[in-house]
Amino acid sequence: MNRINKKLEENKKLFSIYFTAGYPNLDDTVPLIQNLEKAGVDMLEIGLPFSDPLADGPTIQASSTKALKNGMTSETLFEQLKDIRKSVSIPLIIMGYFNPMLQYGVEKFCAKCAEVGVDGLIIPDLPVDVYNDKYKTIFEKYGLINVFLITPQTSEKRIRFIDSISKGFIYMVSSSSVTGSQSGFGEEQIAYFNRIKEMNLKSPQIIGFGISDNLSFTQATDHAKGAIIGSAFIKYITNFGVKSVDKFVSKILKG
Repeated sequence: MNRINKKLEENKKLFSIYFTAGYPNLDDTVPLIQNLEKAGVDMLEIGLPFSDPLADGPTIQASSTKALKNGMTSETLFEQLKDIRKSVSIPLIIMGYFNPMLQYGVEKFCAKCAEVGVDGLIIPDLPVDVYNDKYKTIFEKYGLINVFLITPQTSEKRIRFIDSISKGFIYMVSSSSVTGSQSGFGEEQIAYFNRIKEMNLKSPQIIGFGISDNLSFTQATDHAKGAIIGSAFIKYITNFGVKSVDKFVSKILKG
C-alpha cells in the first residue's frame, strides 16, 4: 500500500508541511525532511521550484527564485533524495508545475520518483482530464498517487469526477486566491468546507492555502482529514533556519 493511503487510514488529524526544495540553502532539503518527521509532521510536500509559479503567493515565489539561484533542479532533487528512505518513513509528495516534468520526461520523472521513494505528486497546472486521458497509466505503473486540487469555484460535477479518479486525498484549496497565510477563516470559507463535507466524497480532504497558526489549523481540521501549511513555514525557516522546526510544529499543534 502507498504510504499516503496508510497515513490516511490513521485515526488522527494529519499535519502536512510544504517547503521549497533547495531553500534556504541548496543542501537543506534532506535535513528539513528529517527534522520535520522527528518534530511530528505526518506528511511532506516538497516544492520543486519553477520560474513561473502561477498559484504561489509572494513568500513561496521568493523561496522558489532563491532555490533556483541556489542550483535546484529536478535532477539535483532526485540526487538529494536517493537515500531518504534509509532515515525517513512518512509520505513524501513532490509539488510542482508540469513544465519541468514534461522537460524531464513524464515517465522518466515518475520512474525516478518511485526509485527514490516519493509517494505522490501535486501538479496544479495539469488538468484532471488530461491526466486521466494521457498520464494516469504511467503514474499507476510507478505506484504514484496524483493529488488533485479543488477550490470554492470548482463545480460539483467536476469535484465528483476528481473524487472518482482520486487514489489518495483531495487537496482542498481554502480560497480562490494564491497561497499565503492568514489567521482564521471567514464565514464564506467555513460554508465551503461544510458544503464539501456534506458531499460525502470517498476521498478524504486536506485543506491548504491560508493556514498559519493553531487557530486556522484547528478550524481546517474540524472540517477535513488534515491541513497543509506552506507560506507560514517558509517565513519561519527564512528567519530561524532549518534546525528549530520542532518549535514551529509544536506551536501549530498546541497553540
